Amino acid sequence: MTEAVRLQPGDAAPDFSLPTDTGAQLSLKDLRGRRVVLYAYPAAMTPGCTTQACDFRDNIASLRGAGYEVVGISPDSPAQLAKFRERDSLTFPLVADEDKAVLTAYGAYGEKQLYGKTVVGVIRSTFVIDGQGRIEKAMYNVKATGHVAKLRKDLGVD
Repeated sequence: MTEAVRLQPGDAAPDFSLPTDTGAQLSLKDLRGRRVVLYAYPAAMTPGCTTQACDFRDNIASLRGAGYEVVGISPDSPAQLAKFRERDSLTFPLVADEDKAVLTAYGAYGEKQLYGKTVVGVIRSTFVIDGQGRIEKAMYNVKATGHVAKLRKDLGVD
């Protein structure tokens, strides 16, 4: 397995159209004109991913107030994502990338360190995409805890 591609500010955000937790399709191009926080996480309903999702949920009003749409992406099935949304009252779309093609295009799937071992999986990452579909920020290997607070600070969101 080769090193995953790493997106840089100014790069075009890879477009996607994926099924959501509600069964609808969500396309990045449908969000043009709005700034998007796309965050990649390994698995719905695991402790770290739950912490991170609930952090985004608890901060969604201030992020939306500053003009950001939040979208979560993982390799889970739409049915699993629906359970996650319902269990944790998540208020933003979750998209299912079951074949990991979009995660790979964003550099959020590949080799990573897990408990000192090299494994292949989802690299917890966050991407800020501007209204024209370009990468503003690409953050890889982010922590589940405290990441949303850091992101808000970096974006100047109160």
